[in-house]
Amino acid sequence: MFIEQGIRKENKFWKYLLGSTVIIAMSFIGQLPLVITVVAKTVLTGKSYPMTNEGVMHFLDSNLTLFLLLLSFVFAFAGIYFVVKYFHKQTMLSVTTSRNKIDWNRILFSFGLWSLISVASVLIYTFINPELYLLDFKPIPFTILFVIAVVLIPIQTSTEEYVFRGYLMQGFGNLAQNKWFPLLMTSLIFGGMHLFNPEVAKIGNVIFVYYIGTGLFLGIITLMDEGMELALGFHAANNLIGALLITSDWSAFQTHSVFKDISEPHAGFDIIMPVVLIYPVLLLIFSRKYQWENWKEKLTGTIDSND
Repeated sequence: MFIEQGIRKENKFWKYLLGSTVIIAMSFIGQLPLVITVVAKTVLTGKSYPMTNEGVMHFLDSNLTLFLLLLSFVFAFAGIYFVVKYFHKQTMLSVTTSRNKIDWNRILFSFGLWSLISVASVLIYTFINPELYLLDFKPIPFTILFVIAVVLIPIQTSTEEYVFRGYLMQGFGNLAQNKWFPLLMTSLIFGGMHLFNPEVAKIGNVIFVYYIGTGLFLGIITLMDEGMELALGFHAANNLIGALLITSDWSAFQTHSVFKDISEPHAGFDIIMPVVLIYPVLLLIFSRKYQWENWKEKLTGTIDSND
């Protein structure tokens, strides 16, 4: 059982708090190249240092900014490896899946399914509302973006999944000895992590329905499938397709994507539609394909210790 693999007497919850601090510290170290690059440009050009996140996002070329932003996740992933192996004496496999090895077919199926839905959604939106989207394809910048995104975005999304659906899921399981509390807490923290995204300021707090709902969806498929493979594939597809296909001046990722959203952001049904409509359909597809059973026990049941 996936969540039970981290349930050990020596895995006290304080270790997860300390481990999370190490991971955050490694992420901050990984952000230093971005800070240094921005400072260097201010020295060379005489421009003022940007005082807001939005200013930083627009200060450098978007491809360079994206590369430097994603670089911090490489450091954070190294932090995850360190704390899992040396703090908790576990293998990375044990915080990935309950299977004997990672099921790459599950990752690819989830990635392919959500990629197909995402691409279709963008094309439909741009076809129905052409006045709201600008075709902004530039071959050379897009090629550079493609290389950066394909290499580093899966690291970014995998890092987040290992933190929330792997490390912290098992950590809160150790604390609560049940499954509903880890599912709830990791979803809330995952949503809260997006608090400073520029989308929140533009659209409003209603967007947390999407963020927390997405965290809940990823947690459910992890617990039901006894591993993170489906969540890993979904999250990678979501961010990768988003970065390559569409951007806007107010989004978290500024990229040389194919399309640019020039509409005025607002809170509409499209914000909550994934949570109330699309995610339930995906749950149905996954449950049928992988023959999920015992939903109540897997999502809310108590945890049996390995000791």
